[in-house]
Amino acid sequence: MRYNVFSYLIKEGFKSTFKQKKMTSASIIIMCATMFIFGLFFVIGENVNSVITQIESQQGIQIFIKDDATDADIETLGNKIRAINGVNRVTFVSKEDALNSMKTTLGDESLFEGWDEENPFPASYFVTLTDLSLNDEVQSQINKLDNVDQIESENTTINRLQSLANGIQITTVIILVLLIIISIFIISYTIKLTVHARRREISIMKYVGATNSFIRGPFIVEGIIIGVISAVITLVILGLAYNGVMGKIGDSILIQEMGFGLLSFSEMFYLVLTVYLVLGVGIGVLGSTISMRKYLKV
Repeated sequence: MRYNVFSYLIKEGFKSTFKQKKMTSASIIIMCATMFIFGLFFVIGENVNSVITQIESQQGIQIFIKDDATDADIETLGNKIRAINGVNRVTFVSKEDALNSMKTTLGDESLFEGWDEENPFPASYFVTLTDLSLNDEVQSQINKLDNVDQIESENTTINRLQSLANGIQITTVIILVLLIIISIFIISYTIKLTVHARRREISIMKYVGATNSFIRGPFIVEGIIIGVISAVITLVILGLAYNGVMGKIGDSILIQEMGFGLLSFSEMFYLVLTVYLVLGVGIGVLGSTISMRKYLKV
């Protein structure tokens, strides 16, 4: 019995969907357009977060140690730095390591003749963070420690990246809200036309004792179908557009010099698919429910 009811709801839902072809097509087109815009900001946001994560593993704070600090002082300082919340990795760079690094960078050791005896480079700790947003707080705590001579970090880069990420997140949320409102309105209007066309049939169903849930069923299925079709179409279009753009960006000299890897669409596929399907089904059900409540007064 339950199988027969379920089969009826699915069958009627598909029938209703493709009966109003023009409105169904319009609903799908508008939903695809709004979901595509949302998807663009979503994948951009995912890439920004990925780049920030990569930078977090490389970007750090250079803590220069006072020349008169003893080995015991240096070890104590390192332990205190490791205990600070937000610190990910602490690497000690000796005076000799700093000098050798400079020699390697410049590639001409003759420039550093005699520097081994009187090495001007200070020992230091290089600290990476678990979260770039904690940069200022970590620096503030490190400044209070003994034997810290100077601190250097790319504050400007860190702050700009955080501002960019926050801006994209806010924009994505705004677009998502607009998407939901527009899509619910479109689906609701489409289903209202179907309800109006079948108002006589619905009245008879109510007269013979059909429950509100049974009457709602086909229209909710219709909303879900529209949402799922829109989600799948948009996913394909977004994937093609993203791969096309990435094909050009990937060859960019600027991207290659930056050394940061952008996400491929295949890496985000299941996440984007899940988001789209949840949005499509959720909007479809909500739009159907709203239209039914008004027209059927159930």
